[in-house]
Amino acid sequence: MKNNITITLLFIFLLGFLVPINAQDQKLTKATSSYDRLDYVDAQKIYLAVAEKGYTSEELFSKLANTYYFNAQYGDAVKWYGKLFELNQNPKSPIDLLRYSQSLNATGNHQKAAKYYDIFIAKNGTDPKAIKVIDYLNLIQQNSGRYQLHPIDAIYDEDRVTFGHTKVGNKLVYAATVDNPTILNTKNAWDGLSFLSLYEIELDQDNVATGKPTKIRGKLNSRFHESSPIYTKDGNTMYLTRSNLTAKNRKNDQNLKIYRSVKKDNVWQKPEELHFNSDVYSSAHPALSPDETKLYFSSDRPGGFGESDLYVASIATDGTIGKPVNLGPDINTAGKETFPFVSEDNELYFSSDGHFGLGGLDVFYVKIKNGGYGNLLNVGAPINSYADDFSFGINKETKKGFISTNRSQSEGTFVHDNIYTFIETEPIKEVYQAKIDGYVTDKQTGLPIAGATVALTDSEGKLFQSLTTNADGYYAIETNRYNIYTIRASQELYDTDEKISKSGLEQQTINFQLQKNKAQIIPGTDLAEVLNIPIIYFDFDKWNLRPEAEIELQKVLEVLREHPALKIDIRSHTDSRGSDSYNMTLSNRRAKSTMEYFIAHGIDRDRLTARGFGETQLVNYCGNNIECTEAEHQQNRRSEFIVKE
Repeated sequence: MKNNITITLLFIFLLGFLVPINAQDQKLTKATSSYDRLDYVDAQKIYLAVAEKGYTSEELFSKLANTYYFNAQYGDAVKWYGKLFELNQNPKSPIDLLRYSQSLNATGNHQKAAKYYDIFIAKNGTDPKAIKVIDYLNLIQQNSGRYQLHPIDAIYDEDRVTFGHTKVGNKLVYAATVDNPTILNTKNAWDGLSFLSLYEIELDQDNVATGKPTKIRGKLNSRFHESSPIYTKDGNTMYLTRSNLTAKNRKNDQNLKIYRSVKKDNVWQKPEELHFNSDVYSSAHPALSPDETKLYFSSDRPGGFGESDLYVASIATDGTIGKPVNLGPDINTAGKETFPFVSEDNELYFSSDGHFGLGGLDVFYVKIKNGGYGNLLNVGAPINSYADDFSFGINKETKKGFISTNRSQSEGTFVHDNIYTFIETEPIKEVYQAKIDGYVTDKQTGLPIAGATVALTDSEGKLFQSLTTNADGYYAIETNRYNIYTIRASQELYDTDEKISKSGLEQQTINFQLQKNKAQIIPGTDLAEVLNIPIIYFDFDKWNLRPEAEIELQKVLEVLREHPALKIDIRSHTDSRGSDSYNMTLSNRRAKSTMEYFIAHGIDRDRLTARGFGETQLVNYCGNNIECTEAEHQQNRRSEFIVKE
């Protein structure tokens, strides 16, 4: 049933294959019909028979592989996905790459799984948040080993399906395929087992069974599927997943719907379906927020990002359910996201095969924050395994919970889903967490700029976080180490500056030196600093202005025009090469050359003075007889514009 939510309309077959034998056409048509009804037991046999007779087709191999994949038979899935990629390395559906990777992972071929996962990421579009497999495995390892788990022996059965995590008082409420000797005990075409019904079993404080399973009383169980029950805190309202009982034809009854039931006189009443259900797509596996004002669930409704996505809808005080909202691309992928659970600490746990994991469905964690989510984390082994791991739930006070999985206790043995109980021994680690910090200072004075705004935007241009520097001009931001951010520093009196962070670093320091753009022009101010003017350079032994210098001198010219009373002293300097007297003469000529430029552009001579300082005010160590580079010498060949009044 957990797979029903992910397939539905996504795998509509083209009717028939181009094969020369009418009998084969008929078999494929029958298989297509079975596939559309999601009756994989029949479809698999027919596709297999056709393929084993030597017929090859991308569609045939893809669909055959999928029937094994959806039933967690990963060894056979690998075989047929392998044939698909032998036939075509660029399949029509990129999702086959992901499924092949997951199947390879589940069968222990991690190196090849990594290869196809990276190909999937590349072909599925540019993903700036994608990281290399080796990094994923390292991060998963850091959060592994935090759980102790074992199956609930009283209900463990490798030949039947059981799953669920809801504990009410001392009772675990779960779904199971338990054969009952009645005429209504029909089989499910998906896996050949009986339909799921709701059961409960008493457990002690260590989640060891103290009684036998009993079917829940009331009007909850139908002749088809019921599963994923959750309760309000008062125990009087239940949300659950059911088969589509309102379908007008057999094709649509595989879709799932969410229902709500209330308890009266200690008996559950007939469930009523929620308004956002549909006969053409599924909604399933509900979860409540801690304050019971939000309902999370999984759905393959149109408009999502993949096979099934997570959604949330508001719950009003009168019980009215709002319009579902997709949780977005940070949570949802091209694969399937399903079985959400929200802890008392507002932590979202869910299962996914779209995010990188250890096998099929893996359990992931993300902190729900105001206006968004924290870093998405794989909870690690042993909760996650080579198999499908889902229906996670935990009591944050006792640190105990439940996980459902189809992992085998005997290597190589295929088993159905079973419920395990666990205890969490350590909290999850924020392994993606990184830190970017630095100082914002005045470019000229080197003094800290307090109250400067430092804003980080992600690769999609969305604001990640904004903060202001402290009295020391310092800022620090916690980030995702594998994301790349544009960092902008700004302050009203300064020009804005931007820098780009690097990916993969746990800590990086990014400093900013801002140029003042609204300084007070007072006596002694150097307009070159105020206007962020590079040094006005002269060629060696020359006093005529370089053409590029005119661009910078235009800034000084505009200040002089805007402030008619302003007077400046033009100061020119040389490097140390040549005699002292020669350099003094050269610098005087350079200062006067600069002054004449301003006069030629309309500035009154009375507002200007020009002086040369030769090599008497070097800005570096390049004095007489000191070996320096040309670039170092050029730093001393400069002009300054000092405000006089």
